Formats: sequence, C-alpha cells, structure tokens
Amino acid sequence: MFCNQCEQTAKGTGCTVAGVCGKKPEVAALQDLLITAFKGLSIYAVEGRKKDVADQDVNRFTTEALFTTLTNVNFDPERFQEYINICSELTSQMKIKVAAAGGNVEFSNPEANLVLAADLEGLIKQGEELGLPVDGGAGEDIKSLQLTTLFGIKGVSAYAHHAYLLGQEDDRVYAYIHEALSSMGDRALGLEDWVGLTLKCGEINLVAMELLDKANTEKYGHPVPTEVPLGHKQGKCMLVSGHDLKDLEALLKQTEGKGIYVYTHGEMLPTHGYPELKKYQHFYGHYGTAWQNQKKEFAQFPGSIVMTTNCIQKPQDSYGESIFTVGTVGWPGVKHIEGENFAPAIEKALEMTGFPEDEDKGSVLVGFGHNAVLDVVDKVIEAVKNGDIKHFFLVGGCDGAKPGRSYYTEFVEKAPDNTIILTLACGKFRFFDKKLGDIGGIPRLLDMGQCNDAYSAIKVAVALAEAFDCGVNDLPLSMVLSWYEQKACAILLTLLHLNVKNIRLGPSLPAFVTPNVLDVLVKNFNIQPIKTADEDLAEILAQ
Repeated sequence: MFCNQCEQTAKGTGCTVAGVCGKKPEVAALQDLLITAFKGLSIYAVEGRKKDVADQDVNRFTTEALFTTLTNVNFDPERFQEYINICSELTSQMKIKVAAAGGNVEFSNPEANLVLAADLEGLIKQGEELGLPVDGGAGEDIKSLQLTTLFGIKGVSAYAHHAYLLGQEDDRVYAYIHEALSSMGDRALGLEDWVGLTLKCGEINLVAMELLDKANTEKYGHPVPTEVPLGHKQGKCMLVSGHDLKDLEALLKQTEGKGIYVYTHGEMLPTHGYPELKKYQHFYGHYGTAWQNQKKEFAQFPGSIVMTTNCIQKPQDSYGESIFTVGTVGWPGVKHIEGENFAPAIEKALEMTGFPEDEDKGSVLVGFGHNAVLDVVDKVIEAVKNGDIKHFFLVGGCDGAKPGRSYYTEFVEKAPDNTIILTLACGKFRFFDKKLGDIGGIPRLLDMGQCNDAYSAIKVAVALAEAFDCGVNDLPLSMVLSWYEQKACAILLTLLHLNVKNIRLGPSLPAFVTPNVLDVLVKNFNIQPIKTADEDLAEILAQ
C-alpha cells in the first residue's frame, strides 16, 4: 500500500505497511480501486454532459462513495466491495445512455474499460496492482497536483453529500468532480492545466460549503450564542460524534421522552447553537474533546455512542458493543445503523448504567456563525477604529494525535488581550475551554462551528474587508491553520482560490506537495510553515 493523504502519514512521506490511522493494506487497495473505477465513470459522465445526458444517481453516488475514502471514515472491506460494484453498474448504464444519445463511448483509457474481479479477494489484488489512482507516467509535479486535486475533491464530496442529505445540491459540483477525475489520465494536460484544475477545486468547494451552510441554516436556523455544559446529568445517556446534523436530528426525535440525555462529542459541539436542535430538552451538553483523548473518553462513557462521520483512530481497538456507525461510516464488526433507525443504539443506551449523578464541569460558548458575528459587526468595527481590537486570528483546522499540536493552544494563550480569536473545526479542542475574557462585550474566543462551517469565516472576512474598504489581505487578520485530512485540503484550496495570502500552516506541510509546487505556493500566496508560537506572534504583530 501507499497512502499519503493525511498529515500524520508515516515518516512524513507515506504509509506503506499499514495506515497510522489504522487503515489496513486491503482497505487501502479497495479505496484506490474505487477511485480508479470512478475515473472510468467520470469519463462517461463528462461525455454525457456534452449530449445533455446527466444522471442524478451517478452524481449523488459519486460524492457519497468518495466521502467514504476520507481519512478515518470507513474501514469495512465489504462496504467498499459494494461501492465498487455499484460504481461498475452505473458506469455500464451511463455508457449505454451516452451511446444512445450519439456520444463517444470508445475510449482507450484503461479506467474506461475496467473489468472488475468477481470476489473481494480479487478486488483487493486488483487494487494493489493498480496502485495510487494518479497518472504514474506523469512528472512528479503533475502527480503532486493530481493528488492535491484528488484529496481536495474528497473534501468537496463530504460537504456536498452533507448538503444533498438536506436537499441542497448544485450541478457545478458534480460536473467539476467528474471533469477532474476524468482528466487524471489525460497526457495532453500540462503543469499549468493542473494548476488551474487544482485551484478550481477551491472555487467549487466554496460552492459546496455555501450549499451546506444554506442547507443547515434553512433547516435548523442560524446558530445563536449558546452556553453548552461540559458536565452531565444523572441518567441514561447517548453520545453523538461526527458532523452530520440530519443524523443528530433523527436521533433527538427518536430519543424524545425515553429518559435518555443526548450529548455531543467532537465537532458536534457547535450543533447546540442551532435553534431547531437546541429546542430538545434532553439535548443536554458536550462530553470530551476530540482526537487527543478520544479512546479514553469513549471507553469511559456509560452509554451508547453513535459515529456519524469520521471514526476514531485505529478502529481495530475494541470498545465493546456500545458503538454504532451510521451513514458513510463503517468498521469491520461494528453495528451499522440502517435507514436512520436508531432503535439498536437506543436499546443499548437503556441497558447501560448511565451517569450515576450530576456533575458540573463548567461550560463553553458556541454559536458564532456568520449571522451572529455580522449582527455585531458595527460594534466590531468601532472597537477596531478605537484601537480596542488590534488584530484578529483565525486559529482553526483539524486535530490529530501527533505531537506538536500544543502549538495552537500556546498560540491562543499567548495572543495579546487586545486580539480576537476566531476558531472552527476540531482543532479548537486543544483550547476550546480557555477563558479569554472579552473586549467591550465581544468574547475574545469566538467558536464559528465545525470544519463544515468554514464558509462562515470566509463570509465574515469578506464582510469586514467591505466595511473597511480594503482587501481581505489588508485586514488585521491572520490565519493560523492546522490540517489533518482532506476537508482541510479543500478549505485551503478555497482560500487560495480567493487569493488569501500569508497563511501559516502546520504542524507539518503535506507530504504530497513537491518542492516545486511548494515554491509556487510560497511565491504566489506566501504560505508559511508554523514556527513557534512566540516567533509567529512576534512576526505577525510586527507587520
């Protein structure tokens, strides 16, 4: 196997024996084969659009299945076998439709003529033989851009799938994904073409994030500032981890009146700010942090646990029968919720001990999406003009277990009292409970939500730039980001598409970016690796 799609890849180059995340070689092979199959499907999807042939089943399945290949989402070989076979069936159907419309179906690309093995063992071997789904004959820099684009597409697919589940979709997203995947075997495309396709991924991710923001806020209302307890109530309990608001809503409806308190974990914390979710009286508080203590937290939780998207690291570790997966998530041997029927997880929660007594562990403040922040933008502008606020820091991104992520906590703790910290995604769990005070009634630490809510940060930055009649890069705003997996890659590409410069990125730079590609990013966008908190703060505030 070879996998280098996440920040914690082995030796900073690539996992070759087993994934640091716990992904086994056979799963890596199946994921590579699935991407290869989608490259073939995409060739016919692109040709179909030329003849006004579009298939929503193909479009929606593409984003769902690509979502399963993100880091820590699905490790179940049998689920991947199912996805690969469905992709093959859809490819055959699309080929027939395109031919009937007079389109070209005679392609020499191996992916367009992929014949799959008949059983799981054969599919694994086929995936191993095909290897990484990029053009092996291309130069290293083109392969680097193809990988960057592929990983960005995976992030786009996650956001697009979440949005679709709530009734929002845009054909521009589907069209781009198929265009980019079908292009990975096109030897006619040069370096500049791939730079364009890579940056276009950022443009399309902006569309996907806007769709998801619209889907979430139209369904559940705009988040409002909300104090969320970090302790717990006596009684039966369930824990929901991940990102998916629709799954959470279904669980809240099905647990209502059953004497079960529902708690959030990880990136579900910001859901407490949505009016249509916080109305449930048994939706009580937040338990635990994110990656760094996840195993211990799950092992100690006295109720059932539902994983809605990303899994914990090393899923081969056993947590008994209390964990359930839903949606795109899958682990071998772990019960999967089908059709949003949470009865098995609810029954398990009722069987377990629950919390023996109430415990107060304080609270954290969430709910500062773009609507809430822009409601007080006049107050913010006045504070900047008066000199009360000197600088804004967006300290966000993904969390992970790798040493070195304490940098972000240290950065936040050492940021001067006249600065505001905007944060989002799971990286904030290194410092989310810090009491930083306020500036004129504006909290210094503003939680803008999940990684899915990066659109909020972009919208606020653009609004501030308009208010001060300047560009985003001219604002007293610095972005200090951590990255872990592919949604972070998609967000970074969106920032580059918007020409945002001077981003500090860590804990380490992507292994799939070659020195030449990195040189382009440095020259055009001044992307910088993080140093120490003291050094970076001094450099930023001296400008």
